[in-house]
Amino acid sequence: MQGYLLVFVGAGIGGALRHGVNLASERAFGPGFPWSTLAVNVVGSFAMGMLAGWLAVKAGAEWSQPVRLFLATGILGGFTTFSAFSLDAVLLWERGAKYAALAYIGGSVALSIGGLLLGLFLARHLA
Repeated sequence: MQGYLLVFVGAGIGGALRHGVNLASERAFGPGFPWSTLAVNVVGSFAMGMLAGWLAVKAGAEWSQPVRLFLATGILGGFTTFSAFSLDAVLLWERGAKYAALAYIGGSVALSIGGLLLGLFLARHLA
């Protein structure tokens, strides 16, 4: 139960940070390009890399799992799930599963856009 609470609180913080970036980006650059999404994806992926690298050095410490849940799954998950996607793709590549990494990257992008298009189509035609 503690793990769920850590993720819940962290995701709330991450979501609030994401909202702040959205508002600041809109004020600074206007709505013509999704700068805020680009920014949170890059910053979140950088933060995930720093966190994963740091936790790898601290692996086995009894506090590392709660920290991972709060920071990686919670805050970064609420801020941008792209950081988890980026970590998964790099870990596959580093393990030597290069074709699996490429399939994961291509499949994630293509299937996610396909899912969005299908959802839009159904919502527009069933409403």
